[in-house]
Amino acid sequence: MKYFAVSEFVRSETADKRGIDNRLPKDLLPNVQALVDNVLDPLREAWGKPIIVSSGYRCPALNKAVKGSATSDHMRGCASDITVGSRKENKRLFNLIQSLGLPFDQLIWEKGNLTGPDWVHVSFRRDGENRKQIFAL
Repeated sequence: MKYFAVSEFVRSETADKRGIDNRLPKDLLPNVQALVDNVLDPLREAWGKPIIVSSGYRCPALNKAVKGSATSDHMRGCASDITVGSRKENKRLFNLIQSLGLPFDQLIWEKGNLTGPDWVHVSFRRDGENRKQIFAL
């Protein structure tokens, strides 16, 4: 974990406002580390500028509060929503993940429009069974 810290993956305004304890369980730390080591750090290296984790790990209560999927990879520490500040730049980030051939499980263009996504969702399964699923406009 060269460019990212665990604290970025547990930070949540929703959890703070609602008093939800969103600490990462120790047994899920290897999942976050694998996501960072295999996808996010190489992406950050290629991007050359900071990348913001807008949502990382979500405990079940937080996932429910943000209306996340009942099977969300966020609850296992295997996914993150990332942004670089604008839809146009997020689109470039989305495309870079693919062009680098990073071993993601899912890559999702989240909301936004043709200019770009509001954020990019990327997940990684450390068991090696990454499906390379891409969901975009």
